[in-house]
Amino acid sequence: MSLALTDITLTYPDGDGRLTALDHVSLDVPKGTLTAVIGPSGSGKSSLLAVAATLITPDSGTVTVDGTTTTGMTRGELTDLRRHKIGIVFQQPNLLPSLTAAEQLQVIAHLAGRSPGRARGRAMALLDAVGLAAQADRRPHQLSGGQRQRVNIARALMNDPTVLLVDEPTSALDHERGAAVIELITRLTHQQATATVLVTHDRTHLAAVEQVAQVDDGRLRLPVPAR
Repeated sequence: MSLALTDITLTYPDGDGRLTALDHVSLDVPKGTLTAVIGPSGSGKSSLLAVAATLITPDSGTVTVDGTTTTGMTRGELTDLRRHKIGIVFQQPNLLPSLTAAEQLQVIAHLAGRSPGRARGRAMALLDAVGLAAQADRRPHQLSGGQRQRVNIARALMNDPTVLLVDEPTSALDHERGAAVIELITRLTHQQATATVLVTHDRTHLAAVEQVAQVDDGRLRLPVPAR
């Protein structure tokens, strides 16, 4: 498994007590496969994604990324793990307005200490993979919403992560553009051999995924029929 969550429990302060966001959740995502996580608002989907991204440390349980268990890691070690092993596609692209599409990707490689020449080649290859090679020198305001989300996805893949975490990537897109983004994520998951987790509210996107999990009140139900 490239990503494994094992018996994860996560709570938050709630007045005099604790609110359980994740309740003994376990999930295995093999490389080259896509797992969709569904559930109502407030069910724990975002908490699950944050724990998988090592952005939040759970109360108990273990997170394993590409064979490395994160328990006991320092903040710096977790940052380094994310930089090299985990790609995150946020709900909003949050692209830097002054940078071109290619530069959005190159800055990620720079943060990881990669050479500028290789970074440019990698960025162009990824933009070509998401159908944006011709828009490499355009800035965010010159791109459509769907194109900005494609840059967002390419950016998350820049450092060859083994785990790809995707948070509601179609929420700001119409159905046609949303379906194209999901098809792109599915294709790149197989091509790049990432262990991908997709949080989504739209069941129409689930037919192509390998695994569907549902979160309700912090508990994970698996498997769930895609249709």
